[in-house]
Amino acid sequence: MVRLIMGTNGAGKTKQLIELIQSSVAAEAGSVVCIEPSKDMTYDISYNVRLVNASEYNVDSFECLRGLISGLYAGNYDISHMYVDNLCKIAGSSDWQAVEKFLNWLDRFSERNMVKFTVTISADESVATEGMRNFL
Repeated sequence: MVRLIMGTNGAGKTKQLIELIQSSVAAEAGSVVCIEPSKDMTYDISYNVRLVNASEYNVDSFECLRGLISGLYAGNYDISHMYVDNLCKIAGSSDWQAVEKFLNWLDRFSERNMVKFTVTISADESVATEGMRNFL
């Protein structure tokens, strides 16, 4: 399962994401991971969440992000939910076709490994491709 949250800057996506993360920690038996573009959420989420600052690992493309997600899962098969905050900033791209392709890859990864994903993008929903709308 992949859930996409879109909205312009200041729309409350990060606040919503923090609330979702906190409820996942309380409700899910597996590990929870949050990948963010910088270390902004360090003091906002539970210490039980594996917080990954993507900038520390030089993630600069969707391909690098796929490798990071695969590596995190390979190191911990108990991951039940991964959150990705500000996907386009992490990947360094707002190519909507590439975003759609990445979300489709996430969906296949999710089904194969039983990991849920919640992803935020800082853009209005009106720019979403038809494929991206499947995840809204």
